[in-house]
Amino acid sequence: MIPRRFASLFPILALPVVLSLAGCNALKSIAIMPTAGTVVLTAVGQTAQYTASGQSQMGTGLPTTSNVTGSVTWSVTNPSVATINSAGLATALGAGYTQVIAESNGITATSDLTVSLPATTITAAGSSVSGLAIIPGNQTVASPGQTSQFIAIGTTSSGATVDLTNQVVWNSSSTQIATIGANSGLATAVGQGAATITALYINATTGTVVAGTATLNVLGGTTEKYTAVTITPASQALSASGQTGQFIALATSGTSGLLTDVTNSAQIKWSSSIPTVASVNATGLATGVSAGTTTVTAELTNTDGTVVSSNATIAVSATPPPEPLLSLTVIPASITVDNLQGTGQFLAIGTYSTAPYVRDLTNSPNLAWISTFPSVFPVDSNAGGNSGASAGLVTAYGSGSVTIIAEATNPSDGTIQTATAVFNCPLTLPNPTGNPPTPGTCYPGTQSPALLSTLTVYNEGLNTANWEITASSSTGTPDVIHCGPGWALNGGTGGSVCTATYPVGTTVTLTAPKTGANFGGWSYNCSAQGTVTAAGPNSCTVTLTTNDTVGAIFN
Repeated sequence: MIPRRFASLFPILALPVVLSLAGCNALKSIAIMPTAGTVVLTAVGQTAQYTASGQSQMGTGLPTTSNVTGSVTWSVTNPSVATINSAGLATALGAGYTQVIAESNGITATSDLTVSLPATTITAAGSSVSGLAIIPGNQTVASPGQTSQFIAIGTTSSGATVDLTNQVVWNSSSTQIATIGANSGLATAVGQGAATITALYINATTGTVVAGTATLNVLGGTTEKYTAVTITPASQALSASGQTGQFIALATSGTSGLLTDVTNSAQIKWSSSIPTVASVNATGLATGVSAGTTTVTAELTNTDGTVVSSNATIAVSATPPPEPLLSLTVIPASITVDNLQGTGQFLAIGTYSTAPYVRDLTNSPNLAWISTFPSVFPVDSNAGGNSGASAGLVTAYGSGSVTIIAEATNPSDGTIQTATAVFNCPLTLPNPTGNPPTPGTCYPGTQSPALLSTLTVYNEGLNTANWEITASSSTGTPDVIHCGPGWALNGGTGGSVCTATYPVGTTVTLTAPKTGANFGGWSYNCSAQGTVTAAGPNSCTVTLTTNDTVGAIFN
């Protein structure tokens, strides 16, 4: 569950949600965090903080979100298990399962809570559960609405077996495919596809978590439809000299209300109403051709044949802009963390037509960062233009993946460029032998207390052929981390950006070995958020704080 100290972040970083504002915004949905299947209390009197967010939408713009925890009506379906107050704080009263409900203006959302108290039939013999098997391991139903009963059989350290079906917490990997009673193991098919069914058991004596999984296949039915598609940005100004601008299409799922980046989906068709003014290709990249105005349309076809669409406008001028932002790139293209509350730092790098050709726009007040799942993976932005801001920093409050969008506006002419990256926090189950999950995993309820720093290294120059940067590992092994194509000279492969995780306070030495590349020094005089010192003409030393970034210049 999300600690209460983080709840205040959500109004700023955008949670999925909704309230009508001055009669202009229509309430669409309410979402609750933590989500279903993630809260298990193990003692009477133990508490869990729930947070509600509301989502509203004005016209065809992107949905807006706000924290409505204090304005919704909270209730539980089984008050003998737990109570919940007006601030969303639930308190365990007895063993069992209850739904948690948030309601506002007739719109509701649910999560759940399970109270799992010590099982005397297990602890009396001095044994603990060391393994968990789900029966059946693979089940298939024909169509939505059909049900399947799963049973959880635990194996104790003494070798005995016990039925734990009503003592485990059940969860479905996709509620669009199947739902499952959090305390019953009864699964109900919803849509076509395959869902992973997970059962979690907490040993009351040791605190360790044991998990088992199974698969439910639904042969018939349809997948969740998209009910809307939105283009971002809504308008762009381009030059007729062939300047380009990237549009991004975000689709809204009908049931969950989640946003999905479908810019490059096979279901999307891009078109321009006047291609002689500006054309648009299959990936949403528009090109200015001649002076005028045209409408760009993104048409999304669902698997059932229904169609949703959205429009944006392009104004093309005959005169080239004085300093056009030619392109925008988010680096790295993907970040994966392995712990809840883990963070990853993205950088936005712009390419211009005039010197300096490559510029770091990460903390620019003219650049907006957007998360397609802000309630679980919020991303920091820098609307105030602070030089020391943490824009582009994504935090994981749950498992899964999200698309991160950077949208840069050129203040001289209003030109907009966009770019995307992916942030992942994969669900990692514990060892099947019954050992607890490794600290720092995205496994629910095991937030890592360790303070970690992500070091990002990249090349700010124009050389793309033979530059290289090396660094030691978190354990101090030298030259384990390589960044750049120059590593190919030693038989390896290196990307344009390197990220590595170290404990806060670690001192890391970065070196630019001789590869034939023209090394122009460390950008910002080798300045990062941490304490940085020059260790030699081609190296620098960084004492890490949190999510430090160091650039080098190779030309």
